[in-house]
Amino acid sequence: MIPVTRLNGKQYWINPHQIEAIELNPDVTLHMLSGKHVIVREKPDEIIDRIIAYRQLIGAFKNEE
Repeated sequence: MIPVTRLNGKQYWINPHQIEAIELNPDVTLHMLSGKHVIVREKPDEIIDRIIAYRQLIGAFKNEE
């Protein structure tokens, strides 16, 4: 799970393997495989860095650095 911050300031944890797409319009919207949308404060690069760090932590993709 990776932490994200909703627009109201509440921290929320999501499963990064369930993110289908990240959209910037102007807020960052995470489109989940379930069809839900989560609007967050983090920039797309921050989300991607957290996803990579999470995958490295669990050993899913050892070639991601």
